[in-house]
Amino acid sequence: MVLMMNTITRRNFLKIAGVTGVIGASRSLFPGWMPRLAFAADHQSGGDRDILINIFLRGGMDGLSAVVPYGEGREYYDNRPTIAVPEPGGDRSAIDLDGFFGLHPALAPLAAIYQQQDLAIVHASGLVHPTRSHFDAQHFVDFGVPGDKTIATGWIGRHLETASWQNQSPFRAVGMGDLLPDSLRGAVTPLALRALDDFHLQGRSDELQRMERSLARLYEAAGPQDPLSRQAKLVFETVTTVQQLTADPYRPAHGAVYPADDLGFGLALRQIAQIIKADIGLEVASLDHLGGWDTHEAQGTLDGGLNDDFTVLAQGLHAFYTDLGDRMKRVVVVVMSEFGRTIDENGSQGTDHGHGNAMFLMGGGVRGGKVYGDWPTLAPEARDDADDLAITTDYRHVLAEMLQRRLGNNAIADIFPGFSPQPLDIFNV
Repeated sequence: MVLMMNTITRRNFLKIAGVTGVIGASRSLFPGWMPRLAFAADHQSGGDRDILINIFLRGGMDGLSAVVPYGEGREYYDNRPTIAVPEPGGDRSAIDLDGFFGLHPALAPLAAIYQQQDLAIVHASGLVHPTRSHFDAQHFVDFGVPGDKTIATGWIGRHLETASWQNQSPFRAVGMGDLLPDSLRGAVTPLALRALDDFHLQGRSDELQRMERSLARLYEAAGPQDPLSRQAKLVFETVTTVQQLTADPYRPAHGAVYPADDLGFGLALRQIAQIIKADIGLEVASLDHLGGWDTHEAQGTLDGGLNDDFTVLAQGLHAFYTDLGDRMKRVVVVVMSEFGRTIDENGSQGTDHGHGNAMFLMGGGVRGGKVYGDWPTLAPEARDDADDLAITTDYRHVLAEMLQRRLGNNAIADIFPGFSPQPLDIFNV
């Protein structure tokens, strides 16, 4: 329903939007062509800390194809007779990292970042919980509480809430896509953003001007004195800011070329880079890469779907790294999935839901050029549940160290309740 702006009252708005501590712009208040915005209460600057880019590969990425344990020999190759990545040395072979692990050839753009020591990998890492359900595993990773479905806030949301500083920018936390990732749920309401062009209102300027005049009168947005009016002012300011960002075509720096993939992964990273460069208060951006990571059939490790997804992932990350240049010194990128795939390939030249996986960490504060973790081997006696790579590093150890050393938040007991982190020395202080 589109509400007529000459009849809506502040009392009606309170009924529509609700006042529950954090006030957002209700979808019912604005027509469908108006951007959907939601903001937290007024805050102060967040200071000179890393910007977190959280990338979730939803579907269960095959970490044994991404970061190949070719040094395992027959334990790897005999169990993957048609889908294994060959040992280093050929055109379509693994790219050697350390004499034991190698990158999938489609991830070649990341090899140079690894060699520059701005990319690290944590293998045999992941969610320490026996579930093989996508829904449950993603829930537990996003909320940071394996096995507990009673907590309603995500780990990033709790980070933002417990930080010793605050930040008044409506761009403090951005979720790229149609739906906000659960990891962002919390008291600090993030901005849901499909694309910056969603805020481009040409062709409806008459409606926009009429709405702005009506809302300005309704909320006294020019000189707000109450929380609701201050939120309305933020709406106007945000629309103005985004219009300024999109006034001229964005040109990535240093020759960076983002992939033009159908799922919009390259576009999302490109727009995050644009927001970072605008210096408008971004602290966290989270996006899902919804590729075909659930590779039960015809995995296409070297010549199909998985190879294509790795290509887009690597091209996107490399373009982002190149585009930001020196700004990457204060940016940290985390790439993870809810679980890995089985060690053995199945009868359909694919892999099923597994356990241990590989995490990627990129940024100037990363002690890169190394594969971290206590490798359990692929030997039958070392496997988890007979056919899975065992997890030797709880993913929360990695995130907790990042939060403390790069994002300046020591409230780990609140962010990951009931968890005792152990530093791995992956990040510089």
